Parts: sequence; C-alpha cells; structure tokens
Amino acid sequence: MKLLEKLFRPRPPIRDREALADFIDAQSAFIVQKGIYEYSRARAGHYAKVLFAEEGFAQSVEHARWQAFPLGLSMVGEMIDGVVASQAGIQRREILDQLIMVVLSVFDRYPIPPSIGEEAWLEARRDLAHRLDLVGGHAPKRVMDIPDPLAETYFGMMPIHEKLRGRDFATTRNYLRVSLCNIHDELLARMDGEALERSLIAGAPA
Repeated sequence: MKLLEKLFRPRPPIRDREALADFIDAQSAFIVQKGIYEYSRARAGHYAKVLFAEEGFAQSVEHARWQAFPLGLSMVGEMIDGVVASQAGIQRREILDQLIMVVLSVFDRYPIPPSIGEEAWLEARRDLAHRLDLVGGHAPKRVMDIPDPLAETYFGMMPIHEKLRGRDFATTRNYLRVSLCNIHDELLARMDGEALERSLIAGAPA
C-alpha cells in the first residue's frame, strides 16, 4: 500500500466492545505518554537527546508512563461515558457499569510493570474502578473539565525533578484538556452510537 493511502485511510468505526477497548487503550496511552515525552524534551532543551539516552532517565520515563496510564484510562473512560450518556437516557447507569468493565479489561491487558510493583498496580486498578464508578453520581462534565481533578497528580509524575519544573502546571493541564477534546472529536467521528450501545447492553447480566 502506498504511503498516502496509509495516511488517509479511514480509521475503522467503533461499533462494539472490542473496538471500544482498542480505542480506549490507544488513546489513554497516547494522552499520558505524549505529555511525558514532550514535557521532558521541552525541559531538557538542547540536552534532550543526551538525557533520553541515559539509562536512569529512561527508567524514570518508563515508570512515569505506567504510573500515569490509569489516569489516562480514567479520563478517556469518563469522556466516553459523557458521549454515550447523551444518547442512553435512563440506561446510563447500566451502560456505565459495562463501560467500566471495558476500561478495566484494557488495564488487565498488561502484566504488572516491574517499575510499579504488584501492590501499587492493584491499588491503581482499584482507584481507577472507584473513580469511574463515581462518574455515575453526577451529570456528565464538559470534556475540557474532565482532566482537572487528575492534572496535578499527572504533573507530579513527570520524570523531571520538582525543582526544575517551574510554573508549568497550567501548561500541562491545558495540554490534557486540548488532547482529550481531540480524542472526543475522533470518538464522535468513528462511533456508531446505536450499535455500540447495543453491544454494551448485550454484555450486561440478565
């Protein structure tokens, strides 16, 4: 296939749980990892290439990206709930419960990261499930507001010493907001709402 055909080939529609899980996986990893890499490069400046070549820093980045992955899952999961809730009406709680299962299935795709450890990884899973469960207790937020409760925690995970971070929190929060809005737009472009809702409801216990 020619390069231009690959670049402009339409991405597959999101009609079922499997496609939704793949979307959640890719977008959750993207939003947290891109922020970590770009922020680290910006802070390192001309020394970025040297810094990323150091084993110790590479290990710090590896730790940060796995530590932040559950935050990405939480943000993307809540955003999807808001989209589906606008169509689901009174079935919102039923669909949210199934969405939580899909998000957790993405978390469970990966073995315990050695840099995190079993206890912390399982605790991160519990926290993720709890955060998504709380989503059903309030009206859906604006997409740009979803990252706000997690932005400071995410910023604290950056593999840059806190004394060197400066006043960059607002920039990082805005990055999360813009990125999640872009992910939201892609979801709307690719999602078959009725088919996805049927797929989620079909997975609910009778």
